Amino acid sequence: MISLENKVVLITGASSGFGEDAAWFFSAEGCKLVLAARRIDRLQTLVSRIQDEGGEAIAIPMDITNADDIENMVQSAVALYDRIDILFNNAGIGRVDWFENHTPERDIDLLIRVNLIGLMQVTRSVLPQMLEQGNGHIINMASVAGLISPPLIASYSASKFGVRAFTDALRREVAPLGIKVSGIYPGPASTEFGEHIGRSEAYGSIRSRIRMRMSSEYVARRVVDVAKRPRRSLVIPWWFRIVTIFDMLFPVVVDWITYIFSKFKHKLE
Repeated sequence: MISLENKVVLITGASSGFGEDAAWFFSAEGCKLVLAARRIDRLQTLVSRIQDEGGEAIAIPMDITNADDIENMVQSAVALYDRIDILFNNAGIGRVDWFENHTPERDIDLLIRVNLIGLMQVTRSVLPQMLEQGNGHIINMASVAGLISPPLIASYSASKFGVRAFTDALRREVAPLGIKVSGIYPGPASTEFGEHIGRSEAYGSIRSRIRMRMSSEYVARRVVDVAKRPRRSLVIPWWFRIVTIFDMLFPVVVDWITYIFSKFKHKLE
């Protein structure tokens, strides 16, 4: 197990959800935190609370779709701490609805730029410094939607499949150079994220049937576990691995089930 004491951790999307909760757990391990997000007021409040508890953290406003913001964030972190030991790529947005209702600007273009391109750009900015020091750990927040593609989240799933591919490819590139790369694949969880992904009658029907929803704190705790015990990927809860394996082995069956679901729900709406 790796000690995280005095490790410098950069977290994107740190103003709420997994990012905010991970900040607390990393702080409890004695890490120095660089917290980035668009909502600087919420970041500053979080930093103040962490500092009041004896932790060390700074807040940097950053729009992940802005290349200059990304460079400024990384340069500021390195200027202050001389290094970045752990990058937690957590920033993301979502959309739940039939694909024909997705707007090109927000639900396709912006979503892909935030969830995939932004993650890649942040990684590209941090990676040279990690390569120079010969070590580091990049942890990418993906989703089980990057392992299996259910209806109603086509754009989101496409972005997370991209994150999965990027994570695997990058890990194979940099592992010989001392850099670890991990992918986190959580199922449904109770976070603020769920309040901003859109609504449809079909989605409401699905959500009403989901009884087992993880807490944001639980997912964040597992992220810190991966930092302490690096692994290539983490699917949570564990039984989602069975679902993804079933999809891989019996895609025709899954297609038939989702076809019936989609046809029925389209008629309802």
